[in-house]
Amino acid sequence: GINAEYGDVSFNNNNKMITLASRRAALPKPQWHAPWKLMRVISGHLGWVRCVDVDHTNDWFVTGSADRTIKIWDLGSGTLKLSLTGHISTVRGVAVSDRHPYLFSCGEDKQVKCWDLEQNKVIRHYHGHLSAVYSLSIHPTLDVLCSVGRDSTCRVWDMRTKSCIHTLTGHTNTVSSVLTQATEPQIITASHDTTMRLWDIVAGKTRATLTNHKKSIRSLVLHPTQYTFASASADNIKQWKCPGGEFIQNLSGHNAILNTLALNQDGVLVSGADNGTIHFWDWKTGYNFQRVQSQVQPGSLDSEAGIFAMKFDKSGSRLITCETDKTIKIYKEDDTALEEPINWKPDLLRKKY
Repeated sequence: GINAEYGDVSFNNNNKMITLASRRAALPKPQWHAPWKLMRVISGHLGWVRCVDVDHTNDWFVTGSADRTIKIWDLGSGTLKLSLTGHISTVRGVAVSDRHPYLFSCGEDKQVKCWDLEQNKVIRHYHGHLSAVYSLSIHPTLDVLCSVGRDSTCRVWDMRTKSCIHTLTGHTNTVSSVLTQATEPQIITASHDTTMRLWDIVAGKTRATLTNHKKSIRSLVLHPTQYTFASASADNIKQWKCPGGEFIQNLSGHNAILNTLALNQDGVLVSGADNGTIHFWDWKTGYNFQRVQSQVQPGSLDSEAGIFAMKFDKSGSRLITCETDKTIKIYKEDDTALEEPINWKPDLLRKKY
């Protein structure tokens, strides 16, 4: 009879023995990434810093805050270049266009605004959301803007005419995050109803609904080069293939409420949580190579450690985090770190759900 020990032997269909050691050898090895360290702390906002985006020139970045202002900062020096006022409630999303001199913002005041950065003033409003707007995304090739929020919809706007092209309905709770890309699915949304939807932008209908998460999803991120994306929830971080949304793998171990994900060209995925913990992962293997606990600025309560949003700059060498202690922190790779062997034993029985 076959010994039912799973310790070191497993059987395949032909009843040949495959030792687990050889199966382990077949798994990809995690690439070594330098550890990240805190480089700069920027204070200036008077409320929680809720969102961030980096300009395509990589010279400056923009943040939105619960103090109702949008601030533009110099990326190299960390100095304040400009403050924009106009929202009457917390600013929850900012997005800088690569193809126009425009900055888009959305907030808990139900407003979606288009700022002209040559005049530094609002030139367009997009009216239609029935409640707070939580996130927005600019389509990379079309002059289209997507915004999502607490009214459980994703609205697709014509940037120029300000008209609402589609109201994408189907989610049953707050839509927390939206991604747009030039290839199908052109719109991906994630919601507190624990599902993600991949949308057909032409028909305005759902192409696929992904129900794998057990808890509400607060963040999505696209891979800059692969045709893949990731989603973050309190139960797991999950990676997915486009265009159909096939499940790739789970990244488990960041046991907290995950507010945000960031991903750079080197395959470093970063997750930021409500309790101020930041985990760094190798994208390909899901190896968690570093864990950081954010330090609050002096005078803050320890409970004010929390990460609301994160973005890599365009070079992928700086990580900008937006935090509950009203600061913006910039992390960079430790240049002095030496490569060391990674002792990583993955779970062989990877969860497939």
